[in-house]
Amino acid sequence: MAKPKKRYVCTECGSVATRWQGQCGDCQQWNTLVEDAPETTFAAKHDLSTGGRSIVFEALDAPTKPLHRRTTGLAEFDRALGGGLVPGCAILMGGEPGIGKSTLLLQAAAKIAKSGGDVVYVSGEEATGQVRMRAKRLGLADAPLRLAAATSVRDILTTLGTHGAPDLLVVDSIQTMHSDMIEGAPGTVSQVRASAFELIRYAKQTGTCLVLVGHVTKDGNIAGPRVLEHMVDTVMSFEGERSHQYRILRSLKNRFGAVDEIGVFAMEGSGLEEVSNPSSLFLSGREEPIAGSAVFPALEGTRPVLVEIQALIVRLQSGATPRRAVVGWDSGRLAMLLAVLESRCGLSFSTAEVYLNVAGGYRLSDPAADLAVAAALISALADKPLPASGIWLGEVALSGEVRPVAHTSLRLREAAKLGFASACGPVDGAQDVASLGYKDIAGVSALVDRVMAGS
Repeated sequence: MAKPKKRYVCTECGSVATRWQGQCGDCQQWNTLVEDAPETTFAAKHDLSTGGRSIVFEALDAPTKPLHRRTTGLAEFDRALGGGLVPGCAILMGGEPGIGKSTLLLQAAAKIAKSGGDVVYVSGEEATGQVRMRAKRLGLADAPLRLAAATSVRDILTTLGTHGAPDLLVVDSIQTMHSDMIEGAPGTVSQVRASAFELIRYAKQTGTCLVLVGHVTKDGNIAGPRVLEHMVDTVMSFEGERSHQYRILRSLKNRFGAVDEIGVFAMEGSGLEEVSNPSSLFLSGREEPIAGSAVFPALEGTRPVLVEIQALIVRLQSGATPRRAVVGWDSGRLAMLLAVLESRCGLSFSTAEVYLNVAGGYRLSDPAADLAVAAALISALADKPLPASGIWLGEVALSGEVRPVAHTSLRLREAAKLGFASACGPVDGAQDVASLGYKDIAGVSALVDRVMAGS
């Protein structure tokens, strides 16, 4: 019998190599090749056109039983899910270690159990005693959920088949599960893929809501094969900085709702508390106007969130290379915006260090923040504070043109609720929101015109 050949699979792109190497030849990522079980070879060709069972085709407009969502008892969690848990759905939740994934799921599972739902919580990383200690600290020790510590998928599915399918099944985490049908240690590509497939198939057949906790790599991506994110219905990311108390639950993929929806939580001594008004959290401590501070109405899914953008300019006396430091925004976009300000507006930043920060540890990816960042940079350069009751929004092009942004009315309506009375943005957006009650809506068509106007 020939010796089975080894193969190595990339955890990032799924490409297969015959030998291990430090860098993947396809995606160019380092240290992503792991040994996988050898492929099964057949001596003869098989014809798959016969021997199977016939499947039944249905019409697209055939009557279907409506799916009723089950609320988790956490409004922010339900918001990120699109309204609640759908029967038979499979959810993958990732996040950095210690960010609060297990705490959030334990709180949601306990609330569902207290409301009459049948909940099973399977921990592959902690003993049942450790989970009980966390539940006691959170005040959830009396929740009637079924708790177990197991790592064998066969044992889990056999037990559930004996005691009945639950309404919610939480598996923490998928990297600790293993199937005895596949060779390899838990956490390998083949084990993660096979274990997730068996659990997802069980959820689809029984109508159980399945939540899988996933580890993340140092880059913040969910560890394991990329196909794992394709297999599930919803992919959620639990984000936040350990130095800040807030946490953001972000929906990256959702077959039953809108993507990019977020839920905001604050880590307290008694667990995760919901933040119904995140704008007040990111705008706290703005009693007096300060130079280099601008307020931007960001948009996460359908939720507007007001954040404060802070800039600091430090002039250098010597010929040292100026530093550019960015926290919460794209450093490449900052370099582009500085180039526009220098080339189109005649402002000099080449001999100054530039520091940019999004207050509260918030992370921005919205291009509509360009005008707010530019306003903060100009305010810091001139050492003059911007109006405390004003907000800034608009995308800045390389020509200095300020382009319209999406959902201007929604952004400004949220700002008006918090007492902001003036706005500066694209002309089209200003015309659309003239009826919102703002005292001053300054339309801007070009950043050059605004700078020359002295604001």
